[in-house]
Amino acid sequence: MWKWKWNVRLLLLHRFPILSSATNSSLPFSFYSRRGVRPGISDGLNWALAGKGVIVMDKAFRNLTPSELGQKGATISESLSGFPFHVRGSVLGRLSEIPKAQFSKLLQQVTVHLSSVPNIFVHDGAIGSLPKCDVKVRIISDGPSPVLSLSSVLWEIPTRAVSHDSCPVTIYCATSISPSAGNILGLGAQGNNGFIVADVERSSLILCGKAFCDVKGTKDALCSLSGPIISSRGGLPLPAGLLVSANSVVLLFAPEVTMQSCLDLLVSRDGVILSSEGVSPLFQSRISGKSYLSKLPDAIIFVSSDCSSGTIPSASRLSPGQAAFHFLAGYQNGTFLPAYSKDHLPINPLELAKAFLSKIKYHQISSFLINVHKGEKQIAGKDLIELVLSTISNNVPPFEPKGGDLQGKYKTFLCSKFPELPDEFSF
Repeated sequence: MWKWKWNVRLLLLHRFPILSSATNSSLPFSFYSRRGVRPGISDGLNWALAGKGVIVMDKAFRNLTPSELGQKGATISESLSGFPFHVRGSVLGRLSEIPKAQFSKLLQQVTVHLSSVPNIFVHDGAIGSLPKCDVKVRIISDGPSPVLSLSSVLWEIPTRAVSHDSCPVTIYCATSISPSAGNILGLGAQGNNGFIVADVERSSLILCGKAFCDVKGTKDALCSLSGPIISSRGGLPLPAGLLVSANSVVLLFAPEVTMQSCLDLLVSRDGVILSSEGVSPLFQSRISGKSYLSKLPDAIIFVSSDCSSGTIPSASRLSPGQAAFHFLAGYQNGTFLPAYSKDHLPINPLELAKAFLSKIKYHQISSFLINVHKGEKQIAGKDLIELVLSTISNNVPPFEPKGGDLQGKYKTFLCSKFPELPDEFSF
């Protein structure tokens, strides 16, 4: 028996060299024995975790309910933000990139740490709820609190769905790892409370310290990791809000401050997946009911603010080419935010706009442009939602360019940033 155990250990160390420094003792018997069904004991799960460099020292608990997590010591953590965020891979707009070697070294330290704690907590979920283009996610944590926090934003999936996904995302949560882990990235004291590191090529996300409390930062990182995968599966990851009213499903593109004013009126403002299957929020909706799923949007609304030129009317209808043009520009009172994204995009904005144009043309989705500037104030909140709903229900006139400085600013910006702008894109 012991000879067989050591043969298994040597095989693992050969297959996963990262495990060699996890512990000086032999592997726990639960890892390779056949013990039947016991809480926290699963040969299949343990082998899968070993494939990610994590050896289960005692037990691995998977997909516990919130009450079960509470019994294991999970607490609702205070929401935090502002943790250092590093990323490697082809993500546009990120200010911070790290070399592959640095990420590999950090990942090794994290997996060694996770292999040294008695119990591991695992949760499986998904980004998006459309079966053909969602992205499965596995959380591997050294404690129950990160699972309690992060599982609430992921969609539920069937058992073993992660193992059947060709490119799942893995989140490593190391809450009790030494603060010195940040020294690998040169963070120093800046990383003492925690940090977020994503690797697009490996579809991996590392959350150290209290970084799991930064739900927004974690969602941003997951958007970076999942975007290319969703796109490869025929879906479009779009930085849009989702409005559901009666039988109407509306995609809303607007600046962050405008979206924030409608927070309690939107199903989601964290982004959506648009595909031939329908539309789905990237992350689990806080509003119950899923009647809007597997349904294409009835309309797309672009929110703009034109306070001086008088070029953009209160509400107007856009052609598909105009919709793609205004989507790419993301204009808001003198500022251009390509694809309405103030941070980073996992896909080139122009390629995203081309795919967006193809989708709305094929599915004949109506698009509208509204101007939220009215007199001395901006239309927001309930008033904005009312304007949106009245726009899609009334026969508003088409948007007719009048020339002038604003149209010139659009063209100057877009042509300088995207020299190969398709002819179909028009103001």
